[in-house]
Amino acid sequence: MKDKILMIVFVLVLGSILTAALVAVNFYTTPVIEKNEEIATKSSILKALNISFNQDNVEEIFAENVEEKQQDGTTYYVAKDSNIAFPYSGPGLWGPIEGIIAIQPDFERLKGITIIRQEETPGLGSRIGEAPYLAQFEGKRFSDGLKLVQPGRSIRDNQIDSITGATMTSNAFIAILNDNLQEVMPAVKQGESQ
Repeated sequence: MKDKILMIVFVLVLGSILTAALVAVNFYTTPVIEKNEEIATKSSILKALNISFNQDNVEEIFAENVEEKQQDGTTYYVAKDSNIAFPYSGPGLWGPIEGIIAIQPDFERLKGITIIRQEETPGLGSRIGEAPYLAQFEGKRFSDGLKLVQPGRSIRDNQIDSITGATMTSNAFIAILNDNLQEVMPAVKQGESQ
């Protein structure tokens, strides 16, 4: 009986010590994680807006070149050259896709797109995050909706080449972009007209 009581006391003491250690680690790491996520978001905004920076001066360059605005519950960012960026998110084929869309001041053409998080198949769907794929979005007209076409067949200014072997991911990505553009543009236009 005495052995069982000692074992219970030991487990309770050990559990309390480990719990306190986990609380301390969480308390210490939460601000660091939040700061790293903020820097990653600012980096993506700068990249989508095509503003040069390096990892050492992200916050300084962001503060000098980008203004955060709110309109009807929508957060967006305006660069000194009047290009506009805002976050997007939606369901990909295997998980959520999140990033930043930047548009030109004419409210009709894309400036750039970045991806912050995605869970698509490595080597196939994950290619949506590669620079050559994202580069094809620059200057595309989105006002009539982006259209997906077979690889190498984009000729119109709103057409995007799909990724061979990842058509479903390409379709999901285009749908996310079109949905987010359609949803956010009214608030952005209203905010910039004031």
